[in-house]
Amino acid sequence: MDKDAAKFKKEKLVHHLKELNSLLVAFSGGVDSTFLLAMAHEALGQNLLAVTADSVIHPIRETESARDFAREKGVRHIIVRPDELNIPDFVSNTSERCYHCKRNLFKLFFEIAGEKGIKHVAHGANVDDLKDFRPGFRAAGEMGVMAPLVDVQLGKEEIRLLSKEMGLGTWDKPAMACLASRIPYGDLITEKKLNMVEEAETFLANNGFRQFRVRHHGSVARIEVEPSEIEKLTAPNLRQRLVDKFRQIGFLHVAFDLEGYVSGSMNRAIGDVRKKGTSE
Repeated sequence: MDKDAAKFKKEKLVHHLKELNSLLVAFSGGVDSTFLLAMAHEALGQNLLAVTADSVIHPIRETESARDFAREKGVRHIIVRPDELNIPDFVSNTSERCYHCKRNLFKLFFEIAGEKGIKHVAHGANVDDLKDFRPGFRAAGEMGVMAPLVDVQLGKEEIRLLSKEMGLGTWDKPAMACLASRIPYGDLITEKKLNMVEEAETFLANNGFRQFRVRHHGSVARIEVEPSEIEKLTAPNLRQRLVDKFRQIGFLHVAFDLEGYVSGSMNRAIGDVRKKGTSE
């Protein structure tokens, strides 16, 4: 990675953001949106608004992290509560699930921007997202949502590098996707399933795992962790507590995926062309 090139892109990003005068940032609290928000705060000050979606598809710990960061930086911040389970095209869980979810969400963001006198709405997509199957990115483009990190050609590793240099605690934060991505395409998305996944993943987080997914396959929970942590996962003292907890949550069977964590593993069901992206 060319550090000088990354820094040049950062300077270009600041200049680009200053030209906007005011901006609403779709702020999830992840690596990319946190970096974008920090840069926008530097460029625009109080002419910036962060908006975070808090609903059944978003882990509570992520919403809390976003709120804490905005408070720490003194950024104006609004938390909205969309109801994705009232969107039939989302609940039916086709490969276009994210498209319908994002159209609904960005519509809400534009309404808020209009009420606040803000002309522009942006999200934290980066150039690496262009390589993946991202129906949500397509929805953003159709609705006129800006992608400033894409505009200056910043990729994920560059964003992590720059975030580290800026002292952002998210620089090495694991990848995150909404909880609906844990449910196989074609299986209806329900609040019960989402709650089961969140409770199971919270158990893993509380036991020191960093990058993980709990895939909901009906009565079976399929756990993915980094290959380096598989041995930890199967240690007798933790394994039995994990099985007991997952059965308490409602899973009848608990399976460990020997391949380990794979971003987009659920997309294998819709063909090799769409291996990565939506179902992280």
